Amino acid sequence: VQLQASGGGLVQAGGSLRLSCAASGRTENNYAMGWFRLALGKEREFVAAIGWSGRRTYYADSLKGRFTISRDNAKNTVYLQMISLKPEDTAVYYCAAGPQIRSLAATYDYWGQGTLVTVSS
Repeated sequence: VQLQASGGGLVQAGGSLRLSCAASGRTENNYAMGWFRLALGKEREFVAAIGWSGRRTYYADSLKGRFTISRDNAKNTVYLQMISLKPEDTAVYYCAAGPQIRSLAATYDYWGQGTLVTVSS
C-alpha cells in the first residue's frame, strides 16, 4: 500500500485546512487509517484514526472538537479536517494504514511521506 498525503500549507492562527491521504496498491484490505504529526523538537504524536467503514473514529483528547477524520473508500482517500488552528499545530502530518484503530504508531504498517502544516500567529 502506498500513501500520499497532501493539503498542507501555511495558514494563520484560527484558520482551517483539510489534509488528504490517497491510498494506492493493495487497498482491497480493510485497513484502518491514522494521522500522526511530528513537530520540531517533539516526539511523534497521534492525532486521529478511523476504521475501515468510517463508523469508528478515535482522537487524541487534546484535539477533539477541532480535528475531524473521515474517509471515502470509493476514492481510497482519508481526510483530516482541521479548524481553529493554533501555532502549536505546526508539524509534519503523516497518514498511516494498519489493521486496527490504534494510537500507537508501531501498530501501523504503511506510512505516507508527510505534509507540512505551518500555523502562523
